Amino acid sequence: MTPQHRRQAPSHAVCIDLRASAQPYAGKDALHSVVAEALETPYHGGERRFLVIDDASALVSHQLLYEQLYSYGPATLICLAVGAGDERTLRRPLTLRPPAAGVLWLLDASGGAAGPAAAGRRRAGLEEALRPLTELLADPMVFDSVLHGVGEVVHGVAVPAVRVLEHDLTDDARTRSWRQALDSLIGQDGPAPPLGDSVPAELALLLGDSVPRSLEGRAWLQPGGRAEALHRECGAALRSAADGHERIRRWTGLFATRAGEADLPGRLERLSTALAGYQEVIAGALADGGGVRLTAEQRGRLAERGVALPEIPEVSRGSVGPGLRGFTENLLARRLPLRAVAARLAALSGRSAPAGSAARLARLDEICDRDYLLHLTRPEPFTAGGSRRVVAAVAFTLAFLAGLWPGLGWLLGPLGAVCGAGLAALMLRRRPNRSPDGRLDGGGSTGSAPRLLGGLAGGLGGALTGQLAAPPLWAAAAALALSLLLTAALALRSWTAAVDAWWQAMEPEHSEQIVAEVDQLLIETAVHDWLLADARYHCSDGARTVSLLLRGLADAAERHAPDGPPPGTRGRGGMPAAASGAAAHGSPPAGHTRSEEAKSASDAWGWDTWGDSPADDGWLDALSAPPGEPPREPAERPRRAEPAPHAEPAGQTGQTAHLGFESLHDRRAPAPQRHADGHREPAAHPAWLERELGDGGPLLVDTLVADLMDAVVRIVTPCWAAVEQDPAGAARIRLEGPMAEALDEVHGRLLRDGAASPPPFAHRPEQRPGAPELLGVPADRLTWLLGADGVAEQAVPLCGAEHRRMLSKDPAAVRQVRFVPEAMRRGADHDETPDHWRTAPEDVVWTAAGRHAGLLRLVPLRTETVRTVRGEEGSAP
Repeated sequence: MTPQHRRQAPSHAVCIDLRASAQPYAGKDALHSVVAEALETPYHGGERRFLVIDDASALVSHQLLYEQLYSYGPATLICLAVGAGDERTLRRPLTLRPPAAGVLWLLDASGGAAGPAAAGRRRAGLEEALRPLTELLADPMVFDSVLHGVGEVVHGVAVPAVRVLEHDLTDDARTRSWRQALDSLIGQDGPAPPLGDSVPAELALLLGDSVPRSLEGRAWLQPGGRAEALHRECGAALRSAADGHERIRRWTGLFATRAGEADLPGRLERLSTALAGYQEVIAGALADGGGVRLTAEQRGRLAERGVALPEIPEVSRGSVGPGLRGFTENLLARRLPLRAVAARLAALSGRSAPAGSAARLARLDEICDRDYLLHLTRPEPFTAGGSRRVVAAVAFTLAFLAGLWPGLGWLLGPLGAVCGAGLAALMLRRRPNRSPDGRLDGGGSTGSAPRLLGGLAGGLGGALTGQLAAPPLWAAAAALALSLLLTAALALRSWTAAVDAWWQAMEPEHSEQIVAEVDQLLIETAVHDWLLADARYHCSDGARTVSLLLRGLADAAERHAPDGPPPGTRGRGGMPAAASGAAAHGSPPAGHTRSEEAKSASDAWGWDTWGDSPADDGWLDALSAPPGEPPREPAERPRRAEPAPHAEPAGQTGQTAHLGFESLHDRRAPAPQRHADGHREPAAHPAWLERELGDGGPLLVDTLVADLMDAVVRIVTPCWAAVEQDPAGAARIRLEGPMAEALDEVHGRLLRDGAASPPPFAHRPEQRPGAPELLGVPADRLTWLLGADGVAEQAVPLCGAEHRRMLSKDPAAVRQVRFVPEAMRRGADHDETPDHWRTAPEDVVWTAAGRHAGLLRLVPLRTETVRTVRGEEGSAP
């Protein structure tokens, strides 16, 4: 099967070679097969274009073949009639008349060169000269312009005179840029960076724990349901415990006879029971709701537990596909390597895959710590007053003040000590960590003994002091009142601080945080594991599928051969290669001299402006000089490169070159010598062809990568429907074939014109860089190409000097076509070279693609030179 880049693009002229030298087994059936194959070539529009290369002597005998080309409908035809040097008359069938057909007569001035080796080199040189000419004429715009011009000359037959500039890349530049482009396309395996903000909103909701706007503040528990009742019980138990704490921490909790009814341990036990019950019902819901999507039975069980599930309009399975496609195409539009994009998609797949609601049971256990629940049912010890030394010192001081009353102090001092110790004993009895029935009791210590001992010592000390000092009664009374007041105040303060410290040690407020976290866990589970489970699984499967597809494309690109055809070849089915190079031409073969007839013909021809043309010696001499004999350069040849030693053309004559699929689009010059950008390479090639080979412009690799990325987008686009419907089935799609064809297409355009013409899948072809940025060649030659003068005088007539007498003597009858690829106009600097854009001749044809620019002049022949032969005069092929 012919590779995609070697097939001719529809709407280009189909090239057919009917010459005997191109058909080793030429015969009626073989030639008809060639024509039939040409008729099957696809085309756009309602008209076909055919570019036929034929022997001038065989035009009449091939009349039926030409008629066959018109058998499928309207068609236009240009015939390149290759004639020998001794031909003086062209016999043409009626089929090749204007306006549908035209003939360009190419006459080889030295076709009779002696020796098989010279003849073989001559034929190889002819093929090399025909290659750029057929490439030019295959362009539809050039084809139509040339056909129109031929139709305006006498008989519709002309001898072409050509001057062409060929912009191209060196083989090293092609190989290097293609390798770099493939490396940039493929990338390296490695960990994916964080997805960041590049994930679209449709997918971002599937990755985090956020809740859609429509569900914010929603009650997820059915009113009156089991879960909602336990949720309310948790709140009520916490409020009851907080209320009991508030009651018992005040003076009434210490002195009121019914303060023990607060029963803080019992209330905390009910709080623990409520939390455990709520945890149990939520755990059951998490265990019941596993799976890809909730079934009706699972929804029923959740409803029995009191969990209400709505539908989410923001995210569904239908919105995942467009979001995943936008995410992937955005990464490709950023020119990220395929393996990097695949790694990001793999990371997206891992993050979006739900683990299932059952996997959240461990998190629920962490939130509802069983040790904490047990802690609520096991009251902490109750302590009041501080350390023993402190309480003893305080009791000593208070009792000392009470014993200062002279005489009576021996009674009041010990009595104050007993009061302090009694209050401590009361705090121990009324402690909050003991239930009224004594079932729950955390024990405690209020320092009664230290208070009693310290108080007795202080009371006796105060009484002895009062007896000896005999203070006034008012002072003793004030000391007694102060002692009693401080004893009561300090006891109440110690009680409140001790109750608050015990409450903090029990941490009942943490239960409120537990309930809130369980509620949040339930919301996250309901949204992401139940309601969004189908969408998350679909996103995960789709992202993994696209990741595998892109990895497959990267592997296919890695297996693609980056090198072009080896030097000296043309590719499969192409014409034989000849040495490439700059503008140089040569002398005739050794021993050959111009005949007097040729000299008189040249003298009789009145176009003195072509007197210095290489046609004086034969327009193919530079390609057919014997080995070891350098070509001869005429004196004062303007705008020509220096001559170079002759290189014998490679290839083999007689090689088949039927249709133009290969011969027009898969041929390029052999490997040139390395040189600076834009330098003309000296070597043998047609005298009318001037080459400028670049080493690659600054945007060449980026443009190739952009083309390849656009190809990837085009290849993956048909797969999105399968990814959305059946990700598992889409993962089995084989894309190696389309990827190989896309690689061949981009690589083929790199070989043909340095990627100057965009491939059919290019996203923005109008923004494509120009030739200088792609090839690395200057655009200054456009001024010469587009100028009204200068080029025409250097056009080389494709005939020998002895054929000039057959040409018309009327210069006004000459028609010409100037052709320049759009890539050269895109690449020119309009600010620096504005003149040649404003003064460009009207006959300039801006071609959409190609690597050739220049001039094609159509020189008419004398009236008697062309004979139109009717069908009965010829014979069947």
